[in-house]
Amino acid sequence: MSKGFRGGFGQKSGGGNNMQKMMQQAQQLQREMQKEQEALAETEFEGTSGGGMVKVVMNGSHKLTSIEIKPEVVDPDDVEMLEDLIAAAFNDCSAKIEAANEEKMGKYTQGLPF
Repeated sequence: MSKGFRGGFGQKSGGGNNMQKMMQQAQQLQREMQKEQEALAETEFEGTSGGGMVKVVMNGSHKLTSIEIKPEVVDPDDVEMLEDLIAAAFNDCSAKIEAANEEKMGKYTQGLPF
């Protein structure tokens, strides 16, 4: 005859303490993530295009805070070029925000099965 299962739930093996420690660690990790997200949201990022002719500043929450356009890039006969430069500066800034998010938050999600 085989022996029965010896590691059941009814035994006092300290499993409850381990679960409590894991929950505390998870809560601590969540607090750290929240602090990092708040810090990123307050950080300003700058994107440029046209060799610095157009500059866009955004915060980490992707809110546009300012745009600077050098007067010499404004050509009333070529508004499309200015539109393209603004879009390129915006996209440059947005990419920098995403890279910062990946760098800061990646350590929390590394190894998780998504």
